[in-house]
Amino acid sequence: MNYYKLSIIGSPLESFTYHSSKNIYTSLIVSVLFNNREKKAVVLEKVEKPDFDTLEILEVTNTFFTQKQLELAQFIASYYICSLGDAFALMTPFLRERDEENDFSHASEVSKIVLSKKQEEALNFLQKHKVALLFGDTGSGKTEVYMKYFESVLREGKRVIFLMPEISLTPQMSKRLKEHFGDDFVLWHSKLTPLQKKKALAKIYSGEAKIIAGARSALFLPIEDLGLIVVDEEHDDSYKSASRPRYNARDLAIYMGKLYDVSVVLGSATPSLSSYVKFPHARLKGGHFASNKHFVYEKSPEELTEFMQNTLRETLEKKEQSIVFLPTRANFKYLICGDCGHNFKCAFCSVGMSLHQHSRAMKCHYCNFTQAIPQVCPECHSPHLVSSRLGTAEAVKNIKEFLPQARVEQFDRDTITTANKLTKALKRFNDRESDILVGTQMLSKGHDYHDVTLAVVLGMDNMLNMGDYRVREKALSSLIQVAGRSGRAKDAKVIVQTFNEDFFKPYIEKYEDFLEDEKIFRQELYPPYKKLCRILFAHKNGAKAQDAMRAMQEKLGAFPKVEIVGAKKCAIEKVANKYRFEILLRADKSTDIIKAVRNCKVPLAEVDMDPIEFG
Repeated sequence: MNYYKLSIIGSPLESFTYHSSKNIYTSLIVSVLFNNREKKAVVLEKVEKPDFDTLEILEVTNTFFTQKQLELAQFIASYYICSLGDAFALMTPFLRERDEENDFSHASEVSKIVLSKKQEEALNFLQKHKVALLFGDTGSGKTEVYMKYFESVLREGKRVIFLMPEISLTPQMSKRLKEHFGDDFVLWHSKLTPLQKKKALAKIYSGEAKIIAGARSALFLPIEDLGLIVVDEEHDDSYKSASRPRYNARDLAIYMGKLYDVSVVLGSATPSLSSYVKFPHARLKGGHFASNKHFVYEKSPEELTEFMQNTLRETLEKKEQSIVFLPTRANFKYLICGDCGHNFKCAFCSVGMSLHQHSRAMKCHYCNFTQAIPQVCPECHSPHLVSSRLGTAEAVKNIKEFLPQARVEQFDRDTITTANKLTKALKRFNDRESDILVGTQMLSKGHDYHDVTLAVVLGMDNMLNMGDYRVREKALSSLIQVAGRSGRAKDAKVIVQTFNEDFFKPYIEKYEDFLEDEKIFRQELYPPYKKLCRILFAHKNGAKAQDAMRAMQEKLGAFPKVEIVGAKKCAIEKVANKYRFEILLRADKSTDIIKAVRNCKVPLAEVDMDPIEFG
């Protein structure tokens, strides 16, 4: 009988020992009974017979992980402080019986991409560095540089992973890549149907797919002969996973570059300070468009002012298009009693409910709890209920009232729920079937709007007032990204509602000046000069969560190289009926934090290395 140490895929627990009469190689995936349910597991190593009873391995599957995948899983488990099973759950395995012949005959066709002198210089720069940043303004032609780089990689018989934020997997980008690379290109993201995923995976296994574009999960696909990883919009927060293991796909792409000995390109019009400081960059200034943008700053509360309404009307009369950006979806973010000040919070989370008048409900955007819109205050029984913080649905309603002839479309997660709806909404806008697009961050994510001559940007001050060391970077980046969607064919106006013109104005067209100034603000305190780690404790019994936090805090005191910045209730104390507490750690080196956390971790602790969420 043979005995094997296995990692149960998806389990937060460490390894288990099983037996089999078969001789099984390490890294093969097997089926086993675990807690009376059949689960997949990875064979880690052969071991001596233990002094306890073991279960038998049920089946040896035809899938396996490569040595590189094993190393990657071990790094994820080590750095992000999770189990190997959690790390393996991210990955798609290889097939044992697969077609070994990759046909790269398409790759030698004559290129139709012609780069400008600046773009050629940028490409040459990227090709000379193992990790480099392409810092290119919106509309400066970053995509053409990527595609030219893809061609050279394909000619070498290698393949490409092209990462984009999920929300940026636009029909336009897919169409461009499909038109140029044909069957060599395949798309991968969470909104694909099971059949679409099956077909895409078959092309990846066979080697037919040579350019794999997708959201962060595309990083873990079974790709042989990898030659290049590109992370577009590298500043985007959606590269960071919000569930265990809380990895950052951008950072893992850089680690994979070293592991696989391939080049990594990070691209953005508004790069993160971390990437700007750590890696050499090629700068692409300006755009292909000869148009100009005129910025107007309006000091006003978060509402569609008379000036904004008149400018939207003028744009419509000229038969031109507009986009309106708000950071909040729904009708209003909050409902408050105008007499006693009572605010309507979620029954399961310590956050205000958002008002959705279309569905006649109030919804929690954290746990999705929904209730009917109240007519009177439960505290003082006053019918005087006041809404605050304008949302996308309310903005659409308001615009339709003062511009009844306008075709206005809502563009956020409430309305764009599938890839098909995204494609159709963008097509309607680009075909001039809608005049005004009102949306959240989704508006800014790499979409190409041809005829937008007005961008209205609300809510910048709310973004600046969030409790996060990156608020300045996030607010300025959002403004530049939204503004970049306008003025592609003609001159454009950008109206910015803010009381902080003095902050935005000097940097709006000089983002590198902001990055240089932000360096000084972050030094000695925040990334990229320090490492942060946030440890979360959540339980239905608040006392248990707090006790776990205090127990771990006490243990961490034995590690002088790791500073405990704070240990307290989370800013949002309760989510999904669980009370939440947190510890924030800071150190010069991640290895010091990892060592401290591994030695002090208590059962309720969930570790978030390099956190980006502090709410």
